[in-house]
Amino acid sequence: MKKATLIAAICGLFMGAQTLAAQETAQELTYVSDPSQGVLLNRMKDNWFITAEGGASFYLASKSIHRSIGDRFMPAASIYAGKWFSPVFGARIGVNYLGLKGLATGPEYIGVLQGEPLVDGKYYKTKYAEVGPVFDLMINLTNWWCGYKPGRVYNATLYGGAGAYFTFTKHYKNNGENDGWKGAHNDILNLRLGLINSFNVTKQFAISLDLRFTGMDGLQNTGGAGWNNKYGSIQAYLGFTYNFRKRDWTAPVVPVCPEPENCDALRARLAAADARIADLEAQLKDCLNRPVETVVENKGPLATVYYPIGVSRLSRENQRVVKAIAYVMTQNPNQKYVVTGWADNYTGTDNINIRLRKNRAEGVQKLLVKNGVAESQLTVTTNNGNLSDLGEKCVALDRAVTIEEAK
Repeated sequence: MKKATLIAAICGLFMGAQTLAAQETAQELTYVSDPSQGVLLNRMKDNWFITAEGGASFYLASKSIHRSIGDRFMPAASIYAGKWFSPVFGARIGVNYLGLKGLATGPEYIGVLQGEPLVDGKYYKTKYAEVGPVFDLMINLTNWWCGYKPGRVYNATLYGGAGAYFTFTKHYKNNGENDGWKGAHNDILNLRLGLINSFNVTKQFAISLDLRFTGMDGLQNTGGAGWNNKYGSIQAYLGFTYNFRKRDWTAPVVPVCPEPENCDALRARLAAADARIADLEAQLKDCLNRPVETVVENKGPLATVYYPIGVSRLSRENQRVVKAIAYVMTQNPNQKYVVTGWADNYTGTDNINIRLRKNRAEGVQKLLVKNGVAESQLTVTTNNGNLSDLGEKCVALDRAVTIEEAK
């Protein structure tokens, strides 16, 4: 088997198998959205949400450790509007309320409660609230690590952000009477870091447990005894989220080919095809390793000089050809050559054709010798057959002298 034929057979087998498989499964293909293949970003108006949450705040400060743990909790609450830009990244902005209970070393500090007993005989109880705008960037860790999956119940979301708080405290008149909550003229920057544990109840609603740490700058703006210490708060919130349309993410549509109920026949055909492929590969390997046969090409005449009917004398053009041949011969003095005279057998008599063959060959020999070719290099002969033997219409090809290298 020739190499080209063998390679073509292998290619045909592969293409035939693929075509057959395509024909058998074409009617069974279905198309579904597959989030594992990635997601497509939605429009700007999609994937918005609002969240309301309430919980408790536990104050962290250097002096607050002297206050009992149970007396350091205060309510906290937030409300947010946000958007998911992808299944992983989102942002929200809102307002946060944070109640704080601590201790101070003097009655002039912000939030000191008048009339309260001292703690350890030297610390004044404080109570104030922080309210202000906040902003968070969010990363859905579940979708990031596990891939986006519609209908997932639990999602863990890490977030970090910043905000500005305005402080409100209990205000007292000169007679010590409680005058209610008033602004304390104290502006505070804060940094936040938290983890939202969200549980989807429906596509629209989710409940969450938000665990957060907030670090605050305690610099007082005006009046009284100020401080520039840093302090913080740990909070836990129970939240409720409403997701606006559109709530999910569009996934690429991919074809699905269902598994046939019984694959034994296909497996048998596949095994037979594998065996056939292995056999063809073995034949191809043997063919490629087979020694290449050396083909001996038969060289044609070094030159052929043609004559008109009944002519044995060389024309001027043919003389130039013979002179060129003589030059080639003189460059190869060890090579022998055979000069053969021809005439067609369709015209003239035998005697005329015999004479034409002889005269034509001898005329070429003489001109070659005249132009420097040694007579010992030449063998002059005639051939009574037809040179081309292509029929009477091609007799012009039979009136010639051929010059060939002797074998």
